[in-house]
Amino acid sequence: MKTTTRVCVIGGGVVGCSVLYHLTKLGWSDVMLLERSELTSGSTWHAAGGFHTLNGDTNMAALQGYTIKLYKELEEITGMSCGLHHVGGVTLADNQDRFDMLVAERAKHRFMGLETEIVGPEEIKKIAPVTNTDGIIGALYDPLDGHLDPSGTTHAYAKAARMGGATIEIHTKVLETNQRADGTWDVVTNKGTIHAEHIVNAGGLWAREVGAMAGIYFPLHPMEHQYIVTDDVPMIQEMMANGIEHPHVMDPAGESYLRQEGQGLCIGFYEQPCRPWAVDGTPWDFGHELLPDDFDKIEDSIEFAYKRFPALAESGVKSVIHGPFTFAPDGNPLVGPVPGVRNYWSACAVMAGFSQGGGVGLMLAQWMVEGECERDTSAMDCARYGNWITPGYTRPKVIENYQKRFSVAYPNEELPAARPFRTTPMYDIFTEMGAVWGHQYGLEVVNYFAEGDEPRFETPSFRRSNAFDATAREVKAVREAVGINEVHNFGKYIVKGAGARAWLDRIMAGRVPQPGRLSLTPMLSPKGRLIGDFTISCLNETEYQLTASYGSQAYHMRWFLQNLDDGVTIDNVSDTRNGFQIAGPKARDVLQACTRQDISDMRFMDIRKVTVGMVDCLIQRVSYTGDLGYEIYCDLPSQRALWDVLWTAGQPHGMRPFGMRAMMSLRLDKSFGSWLSEFSPDYTAAETGLDRFISFKKNVDFIGRAAAEEHKAQGPSRKLCTFEVDAEDADVNAYEPIWVGDEVVGFCTSGGYSHYAGKSIAIGFLPVDLIDPSINAEIEILGSRRKATLLTDVLFDADGARMRG
Repeated sequence: MKTTTRVCVIGGGVVGCSVLYHLTKLGWSDVMLLERSELTSGSTWHAAGGFHTLNGDTNMAALQGYTIKLYKELEEITGMSCGLHHVGGVTLADNQDRFDMLVAERAKHRFMGLETEIVGPEEIKKIAPVTNTDGIIGALYDPLDGHLDPSGTTHAYAKAARMGGATIEIHTKVLETNQRADGTWDVVTNKGTIHAEHIVNAGGLWAREVGAMAGIYFPLHPMEHQYIVTDDVPMIQEMMANGIEHPHVMDPAGESYLRQEGQGLCIGFYEQPCRPWAVDGTPWDFGHELLPDDFDKIEDSIEFAYKRFPALAESGVKSVIHGPFTFAPDGNPLVGPVPGVRNYWSACAVMAGFSQGGGVGLMLAQWMVEGECERDTSAMDCARYGNWITPGYTRPKVIENYQKRFSVAYPNEELPAARPFRTTPMYDIFTEMGAVWGHQYGLEVVNYFAEGDEPRFETPSFRRSNAFDATAREVKAVREAVGINEVHNFGKYIVKGAGARAWLDRIMAGRVPQPGRLSLTPMLSPKGRLIGDFTISCLNETEYQLTASYGSQAYHMRWFLQNLDDGVTIDNVSDTRNGFQIAGPKARDVLQACTRQDISDMRFMDIRKVTVGMVDCLIQRVSYTGDLGYEIYCDLPSQRALWDVLWTAGQPHGMRPFGMRAMMSLRLDKSFGSWLSEFSPDYTAAETGLDRFISFKKNVDFIGRAAAEEHKAQGPSRKLCTFEVDAEDADVNAYEPIWVGDEVVGFCTSGGYSHYAGKSIAIGFLPVDLIDPSINAEIEILGSRRKATLLTDVLFDADGARMRG
């Protein structure tokens, strides 16, 4: 056995073998994989083997499309069969909300180039004749859906990796992973120790145990899952006699998926009375075993399935497959470099391994070999969870995700499991004031405030919800008087050291401000992609505060630490420094009433240390609402004292609290972009307009400079634009196609309703040669093409007099 390697992949399931293959495909041949038993042990061998492209996240859908198309390439490379059956599939909708979701997904597929279509009950009967369409409104048909042989596919990945120079060692159990001072690893096995530059944890059911060897907690949990294979079914036998294979059918109402197996049927369930498995750890001696049959928990599901698919009743049960597989709290994989641990990579919680495994392998290999991926991986980046996450939080969220696997996914839905978990000192005060809560990165965040007998929850919907009137009230208060909300939804970092300015100049593309001022700047990857949208506040020459998206803390800290200079320190104070934003025409009057210091001369983008009431604060003259406003930061123990003085002073001026629903409406008035909507690693600064904040004049080779200069010289092929939409009761959410004539020419990044202007607004990309006020554009919302008028100016404070005055 080799004793040194560049990369050691731990785990021989489909994901580990995919990672190994893609590393060799990108040129790294000195790589090896360790499997404690046989390849496919754990979850892979008993998987149903289905694959599909449908996913609410467009990048995940694209990676699933890549995975599916990869299988034929694997067969050509290796000469092995993956057992492919490209039979297509339909996802059924039995109510309007489910149908709305499918129509919205079909709209996304238009600009992604996926050839899905919406079909009615009569077409469903022709496509999938085993289906009883009583009560069915329609379905989404995807010709790429199908299934394969899990074992054959995994071994094809393995053979392709070996052909590229990789080594695979089976019956080799990892006992320890110990990091050396230089960041490399000693992987101790039952057959000896391997020195590896990098480790990839693709441990599947044992990912928690493998991670624990390095002191890492991976937020995933195994769930029991059961599917049934029937004896021969007469209808299927008849179809096979005519050379026809039955397509897949996803039935969300019945929490089931169905496909042909031989001349019978295979049906699996995501039942409500589900069970987590191996709560206190996965046994090391588990591998090619199954769990005992448990028909009790799927009794209701089977009864429903016999009504939806009457042909099931015509045959007996041939076999029952009951085995565990792993989920993360949101159901997406955990992929990428583990924050805070050098050269340790995650490829875990890939519950849909035969839909996602190829894409996961490609992204991780690109990350390792090239330093970044070709597309935004935020939805599966292991950094989307911080060190706040615990097994006690993970387990109920995984159960919830399993139960909602086939549920309608609403754009405004707030899922209740494991909440509230993390709160600020304002939680009880805001709850008493009628707060309707959302959450971000595990933290409770106010969405809006209900009044009187209004319900204390928002109805999940694809259309305007019951939060509409409350949001309008809050917007009105900000625009006409003054509003207040917390600044806990910002990630906050303190950078110190003699070299702090030089480091910030290198890691940020924009200008680093002088003492007492702040600046806005993008942070770029080496390829010029957007990886951050920051505010830099210069407290003095050796101390700075950075603010950005709260939910990207681990992502940003990982990047900071990977690129940190000697003599510079960075401290994440996101949860120890909080405060409030006040915004609106009366904001200055309120703040002045709370301090003996004169703040009338604070200019736009000034920062100042001010004592507000009893509390020492850092005040920034800036506001994401686009109005006259101030961000007021203090230490956490002082926050309630700060609230008391601001709230008391605000009452004579008509102060109201406002939440994130109002904030996201207010920012539309100024066409302000939002992180992971308008600004993400999928886009460049030039095409999003953030290039206006890049300091090309500074004499610093900042990260991404060469790429940004190239993008500037070439000019972007597309740019963000803002539209007024002739909408009815539904506004743009994200990824709706933009039509000109009969051609899809762009897509929306976000949108909503401007309560200030009384208009439905959308932001999205258009090719630069089409950007003209006279363009006859339409935006497809829930299957209806709505007139979209290109706006040439912002809706509020066009000259900036109020924001800057």
